[in-house]
Amino acid sequence: MNRWISAGQALEALGVKPQTLYANVSRGRIRAKADPRDARRSLYNGEDVGRLRAQRAGRRPAEVVAVQAIHWGEPVLPSAITAVMHGRLWYRGVDAIRLSDSASFEAVCALLWETAEADAMKASAAPVRVDASASPLQAALTLLAARAACDAPSLGRSPSELVADAGTLVDGIASALLGEPARRRKACAMHTRIAAAWKAPHAADAIRKSLVLLADHELNPSTFAARVAVSTGAPLSAALLAGLATLAGPLHAGAWSELRALMEFARGVGPAAAVHTALAQRQRLPAFGHPLYAHGDPRARALLASFDVGPTHADLAREVESATGELPNIDFALGAMADASDLPPHAPLVIFAIARSAGWVAHALEQVRSGEPIRPRARYTGAMPVA
Repeated sequence: MNRWISAGQALEALGVKPQTLYANVSRGRIRAKADPRDARRSLYNGEDVGRLRAQRAGRRPAEVVAVQAIHWGEPVLPSAITAVMHGRLWYRGVDAIRLSDSASFEAVCALLWETAEADAMKASAAPVRVDASASPLQAALTLLAARAACDAPSLGRSPSELVADAGTLVDGIASALLGEPARRRKACAMHTRIAAAWKAPHAADAIRKSLVLLADHELNPSTFAARVAVSTGAPLSAALLAGLATLAGPLHAGAWSELRALMEFARGVGPAAAVHTALAQRQRLPAFGHPLYAHGDPRARALLASFDVGPTHADLAREVESATGELPNIDFALGAMADASDLPPHAPLVIFAIARSAGWVAHALEQVRSGEPIRPRARYTGAMPVA
């Protein structure tokens, strides 16, 4: 079913009266948004309509429930960490958008990890040695792989021990991603540290806001990978290694590189022509829209409001919204912020990875407490075995 459909299409698919459709929207079962071509009309999320239609058809087989749950569907495991509700993002019941107004990354780590801020971020016992020839991602993956090979398993360890490990791991990931020298550094807030590494003190507050807004986002692919890894009792470092490796994929935090290519094209031919060409070639427009936010990503709105957006980014956003109705998401905002602040090309990935390490730790700690391995089943579709 199409991503967004008209009221008539939704009513036909569900076989209900308009008031029933509106009731499902008000209860959060079906996402709706204004039609960009006619503000008097609404569009309805096709995936939500399809899922509700399947429910109305009767009890679904377990395998259908599982497939829908894994792919932007229903929740698959309980968590008390992050909620995406009513178009907003909440960290342990606290509005993450309001939190980003002034909170530090360290304060958010303490909130997510349920510990004191002083215990949330501790420097590594030994300075992290970084290969100057390695990319930021290579350096961080190498660090975590080395730690995962020798760290103690998470199973049976006390929460305080795990939190202490978490602090040194996040500190080490930051050092590796930023290419900090092996000598001991002065203690400072993470956003100040990042801005200093890039010689961009003017961008410090926007970086702080980015870290808070990106700290966690429920069961995204990298967080789920981290939970699966630690559910076996593997070290906390192995969970973060799984999370970082998954984050590196172009369909997760890689939208910034696709956006950069689109921006270069837009600077050459103009934003309108760039959007028209991409749509004509049926290319995906990266960094726009989000399945969890029918009315736009609130993280993107908050970040974009904190700095002067460059004219090409602003024009591109208007053209995409006009053509598709989709609004910028946090990937767009992060790319626009890095461009406006003249940060290094890899800045969006580095900020994303450092920020999301906080969420990986929180989910890993929660998974360890559950004491249960994550072991889904596969629906076999290959050749049938011969007796």
